[in-house]
Amino acid sequence: MSDLTQTLALSASGMQAQANRLRHVSENIANADTPGYQRKMVSFEDVVQGGQSTGAVQTGPVTLDDRAAARIYDPSHPLADASGHYDGSNVDLVVEIADAREAQRSYEANLRMFDQAKQMQSALIELLRR
Repeated sequence: MSDLTQTLALSASGMQAQANRLRHVSENIANADTPGYQRKMVSFEDVVQGGQSTGAVQTGPVTLDDRAAARIYDPSHPLADASGHYDGSNVDLVVEIADAREAQRSYEANLRMFDQAKQMQSALIELLRR
């Protein structure tokens, strides 16, 4: 595989990984007010082929944040216990928004690298035609 084609593949893997990360961040934000919801976290792993790292990245297994959920006092809530409390979610919207921005910026950086490699490949093909 040529270096430019490999660069396209590496950039595409980074964009895919960041898109998966953003999907989980979106799920966390959507469920921030869901009682008992645990925040999902995504890790990244190197793609290994033939025992060697290819430089590509993929999302690893999704893990649940083990931080304690907020205890909310609302005796009228159907999930409230005898003391009037129930477990909320452990999603912190400030953290999720920061993660979303980081994922967006990483995605855009991979997209710029993809576009640059595509332009270089097109220029190379144009030079070879002459």
